[in-house]
Amino acid sequence: METRIAVVGIVVEEEDSVEALNEILHEYREYIIGRMGIPYRQKNLSVISIAVDAPQDVISALSGKVGKLSGVSSKTAYSAVKG
Repeated sequence: METRIAVVGIVVEEEDSVEALNEILHEYREYIIGRMGIPYRQKNLSVISIAVDAPQDVISALSGKVGKLSGVSSKTAYSAVKG
């Protein structure tokens, strides 16, 4: 199956959603290449970037589930490189 390389940018503004977010990321762990989280304590939020290599529909499902969480927003940037 053809895969895409993408980065999912996530901003977490509600700490109560962190556990649900981590459960989603765990669910998609086989597609995650790497993860970087930056706590921004002055603004009481966190910025997370997730690099993935997955089929298009899997990336869309991941981003959609994350974006439905309360106080969490996400955007996805795709590479032109396909696997």
